[in-house]
Amino acid sequence: MDEHDGPVGKPTTILDTMVGVGDFVLLDPLTEDAFVENLKKRFEAGDIYTYIGRVVISVNPYKKVPLYTPEKIQEYRGMNIYEVMPHIYAISDDAYRSMRDRNRDQCIIISGESGAGKTEASKIVMQYVAAVCGKGAEVDKVKEQLLQSNPVLEAFGNAKTNRNDNSSRFGKYMDIEFDFKGDPIGGVITNYLLEKSRVVSQAKGERNFHIFYQLLAGGTDVLMGELSLDRDPKKYSFLNQTDVQDIEDINDKDNFAITQKAMQVIGFTDDEILNIYKLVAGVLILGNVQFASYTTKDGTEGVKITNQDDLDTVCELFHCTKEQMLRGLTTRTVRGGKEASVSTALSLTQASYARDALCKAVYERMFSWIVKTINKSIRVHVDGPKKVMGVLDIYGFEIFETNRFEQFIINYCNEKLQQIFIEITLREEQQEYIDEGIEWNHIEYFNNIAICELVEKDHAGILAMLDEECLRPGETSDTTFLSKMDSSSYIAKHDHYESRNKTKSDKTLERDCFRLKHFAGVVTYTVDGFIDRNNDLLFRDLSQLMFSCKHELTSSLFPDGDPALMGKKRPSTAGFQFKNSVAELMKNLLAKDPNYIRCIKPNELKKSGEMDEALARHQVRYLGLMENVRVRRAGYAFRQPFESFLKRYKMLCPSTWPSWEGETIEGVRELMNYLPFKSEDYAVGKSKIFIQDPRTLFDLEERRKSNMHNLATLIQKIFRGFRAMKKFKQMKAGAIKIQAHVRGHQKRSSFLRMKLSAIMIATHWRGYLARQELKRRKHQARCVWAANVIHKYYLGWKVRKEFRKKFRGNAAPKITAFMKKLVHFRYLDRLKTQLPSMSPTDTAWPPCSNLHKDAHKELRKLFIVWRAKRYRDKFDEAARNRIGAKVTTSDLFKDKKKNYAASVPVPFKGDYVQLRQNARFKAKYANSPEKSFVFADVVNKVDRKSGKFRQVLFLVTSSTVVLLDQKTVEFKSKIDFADIKGITVSPYSDHFIVLHVKKSDDKTKKGDLVLNSNKLFEIVTTIHRNTKQSTNTELPVKVVDRFNLQFNGTQIQGTVSTQQADKSNPDPKVRRKGKQFNILA
Repeated sequence: MDEHDGPVGKPTTILDTMVGVGDFVLLDPLTEDAFVENLKKRFEAGDIYTYIGRVVISVNPYKKVPLYTPEKIQEYRGMNIYEVMPHIYAISDDAYRSMRDRNRDQCIIISGESGAGKTEASKIVMQYVAAVCGKGAEVDKVKEQLLQSNPVLEAFGNAKTNRNDNSSRFGKYMDIEFDFKGDPIGGVITNYLLEKSRVVSQAKGERNFHIFYQLLAGGTDVLMGELSLDRDPKKYSFLNQTDVQDIEDINDKDNFAITQKAMQVIGFTDDEILNIYKLVAGVLILGNVQFASYTTKDGTEGVKITNQDDLDTVCELFHCTKEQMLRGLTTRTVRGGKEASVSTALSLTQASYARDALCKAVYERMFSWIVKTINKSIRVHVDGPKKVMGVLDIYGFEIFETNRFEQFIINYCNEKLQQIFIEITLREEQQEYIDEGIEWNHIEYFNNIAICELVEKDHAGILAMLDEECLRPGETSDTTFLSKMDSSSYIAKHDHYESRNKTKSDKTLERDCFRLKHFAGVVTYTVDGFIDRNNDLLFRDLSQLMFSCKHELTSSLFPDGDPALMGKKRPSTAGFQFKNSVAELMKNLLAKDPNYIRCIKPNELKKSGEMDEALARHQVRYLGLMENVRVRRAGYAFRQPFESFLKRYKMLCPSTWPSWEGETIEGVRELMNYLPFKSEDYAVGKSKIFIQDPRTLFDLEERRKSNMHNLATLIQKIFRGFRAMKKFKQMKAGAIKIQAHVRGHQKRSSFLRMKLSAIMIATHWRGYLARQELKRRKHQARCVWAANVIHKYYLGWKVRKEFRKKFRGNAAPKITAFMKKLVHFRYLDRLKTQLPSMSPTDTAWPPCSNLHKDAHKELRKLFIVWRAKRYRDKFDEAARNRIGAKVTTSDLFKDKKKNYAASVPVPFKGDYVQLRQNARFKAKYANSPEKSFVFADVVNKVDRKSGKFRQVLFLVTSSTVVLLDQKTVEFKSKIDFADIKGITVSPYSDHFIVLHVKKSDDKTKKGDLVLNSNKLFEIVTTIHRNTKQSTNTELPVKVVDRFNLQFNGTQIQGTVSTQQADKSNPDPKVRRKGKQFNILA
């Protein structure tokens, strides 16, 4: 058992059996090397969690660990954070209890780079909260909806990257709302900065968002046909840019089922789910649309679409006309003054940009719509006071070889989070010192407010400069933006800003880059792409196009495309929107008590048990962990309530051991005065003792360990004395018990001997009296018997004398009649007990004598008829039809076709392709007889000329056989039952069916129909039974291997041959040569 597996109710504290230091605040000396070494030592020992005060440092173990069981949850439930080993459960419990008991809203901020385990950490937090809050049908429903939001958001917002197979490509903040009892009643999810550029391009070794691959792998054949999708991801431009389509530990097919089930649990309707799939499919297929340039009449460059089929499919999925889509992708309307507008053709580069921008916009807005729909489902539906716990899962600080606009705004967000952390931590420290009556000293720390202002300051910050450059008229570029910053008196002279123009001697800084000194380190940003990514423009023509589509979601996704709302005002830039979102997030977080989880990735190879020190050191820097420790240690490094401190260290002072009877604070003072510590090494507050230097705490621990040996000796002595006394008392009690048993045995033996003697005397006396009585009664009985014998013989003689003549004439017939009745009765009585079981398949019947042979046969017939009626009465009409179908199959094929026996246990289903749920079929055949079909499946139709197989959708209605297109369900041909003159199948194990069609002048009927289907028995039986019902005639069914065919008025000789009659050929062949039609089954 390791240190995490202590018994429930007796948790291990942070100071017991500790590998390294469980709280970095106690680290001595406080250096970066010591920090990384302690982190590595604990990680290699299996301790993946460490504290910095109330901050949890979590190292991704890259394997399953036994730390999240129900027993572990109970171990941490209701415990103080320092009474148990470091764990996410500890900080989750502390936050939950602070919210529930002290009515203080909480938030848990989870940060770290991709692959560090942020998403899993947020799941662990939600798992713990769901486990410890209340129960009930409504509460469980809310918890299930909150938990099921994760797989939906992961499917649409996560993707495989080079660092993580399930990387969140968006930031997420979830507010879970609770009632006054602490039970969840709803929630709100806010998403930030979806990486929509991934939709159109991915780096080498990475994938697009999971939902694309899940849909292709897990969608049903009917859904694939309705969406016009192919299962091969390599056929789509947005998915084949890298060689990665599958992930070893991720099953896209299973995850699709999980995602769809989660959407249903949350409350998405079937129509909404289908509409989402249509948008996903539309984005995929739109990515395949290709352009070719040409020269227009006015000499400018224009484009045309080379693959019209893909364009048609996109129009069908988005429910718009081809002309609308073509105009939106190849032209652009430029508006001038006085509402004038001019339509211009797009160049090849512009058309490709417009296509990609549309795909990104559709996916991003669909993702935001999904989040809004989830929020509608999980929003609070009850009135009354509410408490809130927020969980923020967002990108950590990012430093790459090439840092762009995305890294800039992500790092800006982390600067704001660090600012909040420092502000709140210092505020809590100061408030605690004031509450405890301890003098507060000013703490020196790195205040990053200057960096935040450098980025966000109105009219002067970097974001303001970027927006100004994006919105000003004239030629703008990334280079002019950099020049604008260098010419700004505020930015260029800022201590945390550097560029090549400012530090000309620094050759390491490229001319298209600038450098910021963040709290986590220095980051160099390339300005390439800042203008485009900040503009994030979508042509108005495309917005209007999507708004005009008849798809149920597009008009709500693109409200800016409404012509009535169209204006000349440009939409807000991405930087401006993100700045406002961050400001709103900071306002939200400042209203709550924050709790922090910092996630660290141990290595880039995703291997368990290995830590790359350089990588860990890099993350320690950009997460600002050393700064966190310094802020926490600026005052007193360790603090503990008086009760806990005195309970742990009371054995170090004779006055406080074994118990202290006075006030706890006096006991603490007595203990510390006894020990050789200086008064400046600690401070005694109102309810806690504060220790300044970690070495003082370690000295206390060493003294405690030394005294523990003496205590162990004392405990052993007392235990051994207790055990010896207990053994003596047991032996004494045993001796007394043995003596009592011996004396009792002696008395019982004496009593039993006396009792046995008395019984023996009484027995002999009673025996004597009984023998005398028996003798008397025997004599009396012999006398009575003799008198009765004499009287019986007398009566017999008297009767014989009187009835001698009559008796001789009538006795024989009466005796014979009586014996016959007796024999008949015994036969029926024996037959009643030997009747066979009630199963109709039981052919047993008991034997009988020749006397009852005829009656025996009649009774057997009556029993079989009665038993069959009783068996039929058990079934409803549908079951009788199924049995009737099986009986018909038996009549047609039993002992005739080789593979009939294997078909007997296989039930007939009718609809094998779920056609009744197909939206196209329902819309197209809503008022036609084909709607009420009795059989539907995809079969192979054999071409009359070439013998090749072609898959068609085969339907059997109550009066016709119908062939439809498999994908479009378009009508192909129909044969009435009255036009079918017979059916032929072979006696072998193949699946070929020949429908013989009567000759007709109708040119659309080309003759007999040859099909191949593994549902042969069901198809033939269904046609045979329905033909009899509709035409009141028996349809001939022949089982032969040679037969005549009629193709287009020509008589053809058909033969079926096989090498193994009892086995089906998985790859049958059909060859036609002249008037020979050979089937190699």
